[in-house]
Amino acid sequence: MALAHLEFFSETLGMQSAIDVILPERARGQVGLAQGGIRPPYPVLYLLHGASDNHTCWQRFTSIERYAANKGLVIVMPDVQFSFYSDMKHGFKYFTYLADELPEIVKGYFPISDRREDTFAAGLSMGGYGAFKLGIRCPERFAAVASLSGSLNQRSRIATDSEMLGFSNPILQQMARLTFGTREEYDGSDNDLAHVLEQLLASGAKLPKFFQACGSADFNLAINHAFRDQFAGRADLTYVEAPNEGHEWRYWDAAIRDVLDWLPIRREL
Repeated sequence: MALAHLEFFSETLGMQSAIDVILPERARGQVGLAQGGIRPPYPVLYLLHGASDNHTCWQRFTSIERYAANKGLVIVMPDVQFSFYSDMKHGFKYFTYLADELPEIVKGYFPISDRREDTFAAGLSMGGYGAFKLGIRCPERFAAVASLSGSLNQRSRIATDSEMLGFSNPILQQMARLTFGTREEYDGSDNDLAHVLEQLLASGAKLPKFFQACGSADFNLAINHAFRDQFAGRADLTYVEAPNEGHEWRYWDAAIRDVLDWLPIRREL
């Protein structure tokens, strides 16, 4: 696999941004790594980081490059800071950047397919929310999306002023308020994934495949149960609950291998 680091100016954000990209190499002689047989244009996976992380963390804390070596897959890892992959109420339009601008930038530099059946998203924690948001709000563009330990409902993170006093580290709650506004503004909005999902399920629109995984010791487990139950036979959902696993990289390093094996990657493009 090859690893590229790209820095560029984003018109949507009005500032410099960066991505890291893992992509197949044409060379076949590297010792110790299998190589995929897919020719370009390649399918693409947008792999999203969690809160307090950045675009380098998937490479630093997992073996994602090695796991993807025989998949014939381009993996794009963007940096969205602490934005919840959203168009922030008081901040930058990160969802517009991720959903609209970034795919065009990536296609301009790398040999990726722009077909729906070749486009996927996955992420952990905040990135799981971002991946499901892409699949739920842009179902016409994504064939499959995956959430690992996803913080799929942000309402509880939007604290009132009095509630903020009870947090020993209120940064997450402060960022949620900057992103979503009040709880009343969050409820029923495009950021309320349970609400948007219900509308999508009722519409009869073509849905992507969903993969949802969470550890039984994860603090996001109840939120994941609620989403699992909302799908309840109404969509193509694979749900995996790992016994005694928490919110940690050791679990995500194993779970991302399951995601890569699950992705409906076409072997002939």
